[in-house]
Amino acid sequence: MANLKPFASLRPKPELAANICELPYDVMSSDEARQMAAGNPLSFLHVSKPEIDLPPGTDLYSPAVYARGRENFQKLIADGALRQDAQPCFYLYRQIMGQHAQTGLVAAASCEEYLQNIIKKHEFTRPDKEDDRVRHIEALNSQTGPVFLTYQAVPAIDELAKKKTAEPPAIDFTGSDGVRHTAWVLSGAADIQFIGQTFAQIPYLYIADGHHRSAAAGRVYQSRKGAGHSGQFLAVIFPHNQMQILPYNRVLKDLHGMTPAQLLEKLDGVFVLQKNSGVSKPAGKHHLGLYLEGAWHTLTFREHFFRTNDPIEKLDVTLLQKYVLDPFFGIDDPRTSKRINFVGGIRGAAELEKIVNRGEYACAFSMFPTSIEDLMSIADAGGIMPPKSTWFEPKLRDAMFCHLI
Repeated sequence: MANLKPFASLRPKPELAANICELPYDVMSSDEARQMAAGNPLSFLHVSKPEIDLPPGTDLYSPAVYARGRENFQKLIADGALRQDAQPCFYLYRQIMGQHAQTGLVAAASCEEYLQNIIKKHEFTRPDKEDDRVRHIEALNSQTGPVFLTYQAVPAIDELAKKKTAEPPAIDFTGSDGVRHTAWVLSGAADIQFIGQTFAQIPYLYIADGHHRSAAAGRVYQSRKGAGHSGQFLAVIFPHNQMQILPYNRVLKDLHGMTPAQLLEKLDGVFVLQKNSGVSKPAGKHHLGLYLEGAWHTLTFREHFFRTNDPIEKLDVTLLQKYVLDPFFGIDDPRTSKRINFVGGIRGAAELEKIVNRGEYACAFSMFPTSIEDLMSIADAGGIMPPKSTWFEPKLRDAMFCHLI
């Protein structure tokens, strides 16, 4: 069962939300955050990336960074820019990005269910990133960046969301990137009871994005268990059929001693190869694009490579790693290799062309997005997806909702 609880969220003053709410801490560098927050003392980047208020070159994990984050967070509260609701509520959070819209339930999810794998994972985490999030939560005594969860869509929840989002919102603004963010408060006893009872019938939730945030929340809970911790963590939960996954593309620093012609010859044994196709966007699963020497080529995996029942082995990112990146490019561990990089699909094919044309990389592979069904089936099997398998858009904004623990 999915044990979701209402909570008294700390939320931005509606007219200040556009100035306060920011993209997650891990989608930008410190320098980028410093530029984004310049001239805006309300920007939540002063809390989520507080090193921007300290001298450049400051150790990102120094005590001074977390202390400054706490100071900036408390100032937003003291000044009334962030205000806590008087009673526990559920919330709806809708994002509109171009033609895509998704509406999620904002709730406090169970740390115990995370630890028991009722909230299912599909990625490994890095200890250093976990440690950072633990220290940030501890410094603020709050979770300010939600975990992005999904579940098998339930019509009754969809109907409630449709009804409630027809009402006037509590917060509504459009970010500088053109993404619209709208929130509604569900404070009625009947709605709260209905949501709790309905989700109690859902067997599993799945982490889409936020493995380090959820792992850190679990660790803080374990360290504080029995010492006033709520036992919950901040989450936004979307139905699976509203999720938008973009590809996570691969770019290679060099051809590992091969000429372009030799690379294409090798690839012809793995793919049905259409040279100079001019097509940058793969047509579907098991189709890739290759940008090499100023031209796009279409690659289609030969069928015997993906004739398996193992959901991980059928992923395009797995197939590319196993049959191309390792044997042809000598990249046995994409997590640690300095000869490969990853480009989120939000940047598009033009970004791949640009960085290859500039000589920063020798070639680029454009991928077809991993499906949410693949993610859920792998999580159900207890599997771990290859690194950089999914890129979710739009990103949840920090400070739309904060959970005081």
